Parts: sequence; structure tokens; C-alpha cells
Amino acid sequence: MTLPLVIRPRAESVEGQPILRPLPSAKCRSVGPFVFFDHMLETDYAAGHGMDIRQHPHIGLSTLTYLFEGELLHKDSLGSEQRVGPGEVSWMTAGAAVAHVERTPADLLQRGSRLHGLQVWLASPKEHEQGVGHYSHHSATSLPLSDALGVRIRMIAGSGFCLESPVPVLSPTLYAEVFMETATTLCVPTEHRERAVYVLSGEVRLDDELLEPQTLVVLAEGEAFSLHAEGESHLVIFGGAPLDGPRRMNWNFVASDPALIEKARERWAAGDWPVVAGETGRIELP
Repeated sequence: MTLPLVIRPRAESVEGQPILRPLPSAKCRSVGPFVFFDHMLETDYAAGHGMDIRQHPHIGLSTLTYLFEGELLHKDSLGSEQRVGPGEVSWMTAGAAVAHVERTPADLLQRGSRLHGLQVWLASPKEHEQGVGHYSHHSATSLPLSDALGVRIRMIAGSGFCLESPVPVLSPTLYAEVFMETATTLCVPTEHRERAVYVLSGEVRLDDELLEPQTLVVLAEGEAFSLHAEGESHLVIFGGAPLDGPRRMNWNFVASDPALIEKARERWAAGDWPVVAGETGRIELP
């Protein structure tokens, strides 16, 4: 058996929200289409405080926000305005140019709130990199669920474990939330070439190795692995088909061609970009 690759995430802050970011890393740039993985840590916001990520641009990727606790308001230059709650999927495909905003809704800002969740970026296939942008919201009840023998699996996006999500992914994708009761076992199948496990909480063994919570473990291609819960555990399993070539990442831009990134930087700096209606604030180029 090939030993899995273990990645310990770096701690960062996004507009005051503490996060752990295991992807991208020097050890691993992508897992399937996933090129970016943020764990938004459990945070209690007092009244008058919350997340406020001002208007910023994207190209060549899809963003997927999935919350365990709290709510966020999504607005974008496509005209979308959507409140997103726990267990729901906020999916935005950037195409050639999109801008968006994510913030704590006004009513929760007034009384205080708690936030905990994940945001990931999936690189678009080359044929979709410069395509038309798209946004969709998917309710918790629309996501397929398997609940048997003490293991509950919700398919956030893509397919696996005989489940298929309605989220319109652009390439073969696996993104599942898993709850395991004590003394349960789950086999991680080989239907997707690239796979990784991120333990949010609990005590889980991958075959005989104990996985450290809040650590990303990248599995070897073509090998089946088993997860064994030694206590109640919460984790995500994700991956998919390998990217159709290397990707460059620069700030909020992802592309197969560096020239596309340079063009996007120039356009954003010049103000030549789609805008989010009603928004004047924006994040400038670093």
C-alpha cells in the first residue's frame, strides 16, 4: 500500500474570519478539480460584527460554499442575490469574468451569529475557462443522502457512494460530507482517480493510521482505503478526475494560460469588470 500524503493546513484570516487552508500547498496543488480548500473555523460574532468579503473578481473556476452553522448572503455580477444556510450549496461558475460579495446577513449582523463551514474552488476545464458565468443555489433537501449502519453520507457535489448531487459540476467530481458513529467503517472506493479526506472532528483511522483532526490526507490513486471511526466523527471526502493540464493561481484567478491571469489583473485594476449591483466597495489587487 502506498502511504497517503498528509498536509497540515496553514492558519490564515479572510476579512477577520479565521480559516485553515490545506490547499493549495507546496506538497499538493490540486485533488481532482479542487485547487483551493478553506475551512472557516467555528466563530462567534458579537452584535455588529460578521463576515464581510467585499466585491472581488474571479476567472476560470467555480466557488462552492457549504455551511455547517450560520448564514451568508451571496451577491454577484450575474444578478444573483441569495441567502445561504446550513446544508445548502452556493455554486458560482466564474467563466471569463465575475465579481461577487459574501457577507453576514443584516439581521444576523444586528444580533450576533455563529459561522462554521467550508469554501472550495474547483478549476474549470479548459473548454469552460472563458465561458459564460453561472450561479445556482441548492437546498439541503435537494442533496442526496445515504444513512445506513451508523454512517450518514450527503453528496454535496458530484457523485459517489451511489449518490449524485444536482450541483452542475463541469468535470467528474466527488465532494461528500460524512458523519460516522463510533465503531463504524466506511470503504473509500476507487471510482474517482484522485481523492482526499479532511477530518473536521472526531477520531478516525485510515486503515491502521490515526488521522489528526483538521488535517488533509491525500490518498494514492487506484487503492481502496477504509475509514474506521473510534468516536463520533465528522469529515469530508473529495476529489475527482485529474485536471486537464496544470493550472496557475494568482490571487482570485485560476487559468491554464498565464496570459489570461495577466489580462484579468489589468482589467480589475482598470475597473473594466462586471460589477455587483448596489455595491461600491471592492478589494483591490494585492
